[in-house]
Amino acid sequence: MKKRILAIVLALVMVLALAACGSSGSGSSGSGNAGSGVNLTIFNSKMEIQSQMEEMAKAYSAAKGVNVEVYYSSDTVAAHMSTKYASKDPYVLSMVDAKDIYSLGPEHAIDLSSEQWVGNTTQAISVGGKVLGFPVCVEARGILYNGDAIKAATGKDFDPSTIKTTADFQALIDEIVAGGMALPVGLQKEDWSLGAHFLQEVYELHEDPDAFIAGIKDGSVKLIDDPVFNALMDTFDVLKAYNYAKDAPISAERERTEMMLAEGDLCFKFGGNWDWSNMVGTNYTEHLGMMPVPCDLAGYNERLVGGGSKYFFIDNTVSAEQQQAAKDFLNWLVFDAEGQEFLVNTCALVPAFSNITLPVSDPLGSSVKAFADKGALTPNYNYAPDDHYAKNGASFQKYLAGQIDRAGFADEITAYWATAEVGAH
Repeated sequence: MKKRILAIVLALVMVLALAACGSSGSGSSGSGNAGSGVNLTIFNSKMEIQSQMEEMAKAYSAAKGVNVEVYYSSDTVAAHMSTKYASKDPYVLSMVDAKDIYSLGPEHAIDLSSEQWVGNTTQAISVGGKVLGFPVCVEARGILYNGDAIKAATGKDFDPSTIKTTADFQALIDEIVAGGMALPVGLQKEDWSLGAHFLQEVYELHEDPDAFIAGIKDGSVKLIDDPVFNALMDTFDVLKAYNYAKDAPISAERERTEMMLAEGDLCFKFGGNWDWSNMVGTNYTEHLGMMPVPCDLAGYNERLVGGGSKYFFIDNTVSAEQQQAAKDFLNWLVFDAEGQEFLVNTCALVPAFSNITLPVSDPLGSSVKAFADKGALTPNYNYAPDDHYAKNGASFQKYLAGQIDRAGFADEITAYWATAEVGAH
């Protein structure tokens, strides 16, 4: 509870500081206040920060003289944006997934190539020589661990760098089980976690994901014989065997699993630094972090998978004043102390900009930043079709529940790609 109070206090400090700065915008590289009464509508597709975005909008509106409104939808990003454009009611500033920049950007986004922040990031998305996507943050996937829980079971300090292969991971779990925790793993049931995160690594850990997927489509690649697929599934089988909810894995609730890991009732969970948004309100222990998925793939088992996650684009049909207000807001996030504070501390995000030097306070984000700083992130594959995670996630759920075996799972993925097409890029 004390950590939740601290988070609220930090948010209030940001609000007060922003209100105090008025419209001067300390350090902003934009053109300043876009003008009283300008409407800046923002679509936020990151549910974990909706309340923070709403509070920020109030303070920003008061300080800058811009009418900021933040919206969220539980629909998929692609479906929601399609509805908005069909009704000719676009947002001024939209936060979408990387693949949406490629599909929507060429028609709907303005060129941001001349913006100063472009030189401060390696994660911006360009299409046709134009910078269309502003990276909101860096996120990565791997195995979340609780070092205190591991030490309690094994009697030894945990060094994640010593766990690289599936055998390493199994041996450590054997020690933990012997130390009294019979089921030290948590697995999420959500189709996006299974289908868009774990399964996606099968593509991402190939040197050429496009060629690999093309091989599945034309039959030249037999997924069940693929070394990467089998290496990752071998590790997944270890996670599955020691899942605390293995008797009813599709009933496991994400929030409970995250709380159990944070408080030391579990040692491991597959996930990403976004999980911190639910863990921060728990009575979490001190030594939490992220490590690569252990597997028998040399090199890859020393890297997290990730990069820019969520991107803003500015609509090209709204007024020039609204476009400028959106540019000013993006510059505020990157160059103003209050904007940086909001991004890093209030929202607990890992910034994608080299000039933002605020320390990342949460342990999962700190782990991601450490891997990013040393160039140890395997890039996301952002071009799977919109229905990829839902359809293949459903197949993965059947595998998790023991309803199909590995060969059956591979067959269902192969059947999906027989008709699916990767997105434009």
